[in-house]
Amino acid sequence: MRRINRFFFGMIIMLSFSLSPITYGADKMPLEVKQDDKCPVCGMFVAKYKNWLSQIIYKDGTYAVFDGPKDMFKYYLNIGNYNPSKKSSDIAAIYVTEYYSTKAMDARQMIFVLGSDVYGPMGDELIPIASEKAAGEFMKDHKGEKILRFHEVNTGHLK
Repeated sequence: MRRINRFFFGMIIMLSFSLSPITYGADKMPLEVKQDDKCPVCGMFVAKYKNWLSQIIYKDGTYAVFDGPKDMFKYYLNIGNYNPSKKSSDIAAIYVTEYYSTKAMDARQMIFVLGSDVYGPMGDELIPIASEKAAGEFMKDHKGEKILRFHEVNTGHLK
């Protein structure tokens, strides 16, 4: 009887860990970026661009890492082109590096500034900002053209 109770207790503990959301340190990307990780969009090695990193993490534990939010959106908006075995419903999380804090944050909660005078590793970039107020100040300071929420970004913004 004790053996059965221990078994069920162990299973409950194991399930609670596997079903709980993954939490990560705020000072780095959720998954460790390896030196040989390449952006699937442009082919650049991404590890040296820590202030611009973006990640898409899939439910099965696989991931894609990018040298900036713009390439992440190119991939996200056309996953089938870059990874035919995946679809958007397979995504568990999306992270970008917030401009001011340089911390990894949930991309779906960010505000993106389009058309500023701040450039990423590939040139023109969508700048992820954590708050509307900070995004407005960034727009004024860096000649931004438009503020977009995650769901508003489309392929026309990525040229």
